Amino acid sequence: MGTIENKVIVITGASSGIGEETARLLASKGARVVLGARRVERLDSLVADIQKAGGTAVAQATDVTNREQVSELIQKATTEFGQVDVVINNAGIMPVAPMAMAKVDEWDSMIDVNIKGLLYGIAAALPGMKERGEGHIINVASVAGHKVFPNFSVYCGTKHAVRAISEGLRMENPDIRVTTISPGLIKTELEDSTPDPAIREGVKDFYSQHAIPPSSISEAIAYAIEQPAQVEVNELVIRPITQEL
Repeated sequence: MGTIENKVIVITGASSGIGEETARLLASKGARVVLGARRVERLDSLVADIQKAGGTAVAQATDVTNREQVSELIQKATTEFGQVDVVINNAGIMPVAPMAMAKVDEWDSMIDVNIKGLLYGIAAALPGMKERGEGHIINVASVAGHKVFPNFSVYCGTKHAVRAISEGLRMENPDIRVTTISPGLIKTELEDSTPDPAIREGVKDFYSQHAIPPSSISEAIAYAIEQPAQVEVNELVIRPITQEL
């Protein structure tokens, strides 16, 4: 098996949920984690917790819809630790509504965060990885990238895009490891990202019946990173056993 120890790992969407759990786990395994998210106070608290436990972590305010800020996050990792070994493009939002409601602003936001934000992470990190001839890009998709659910149509579209982008990235770059992680129902703040109160409560009720903890995904991410250098875990789908779809 490979090792996580001393790897420099950048995580977006790190202030809660899967990003936070992954940061804690990887830091406990000796990684040097570089954390990006919009909520600076949450990041600062997470960094303090990791450092108190003996880990290495730094953070920077990062809105993934801002290409310059994503580039600055990658640059911070390079400046602090010399290089970037792994990028985990985790930031995502999931406002839910029937398409007939024409929530165009929400559609734009999902495209900006779920697709363009991920592309900005790839664009910022890939040149340095190509120069060294190694690296690992992990993109967080969803079971919604494997099939379409009513009222989730645009979200599903963004996650189908994540899978397509990841596969193209893998095929074009045999020297770079690419992993797509597709979570099912996971207990995170994603379920709170729908503005409409009635729809949001329906989503939250469904999640309350089935969702599993974000550590389920952080363990899968660690597994992919820990594989020997010549082994590439291309895709993992992780869902609750009670989730039929």
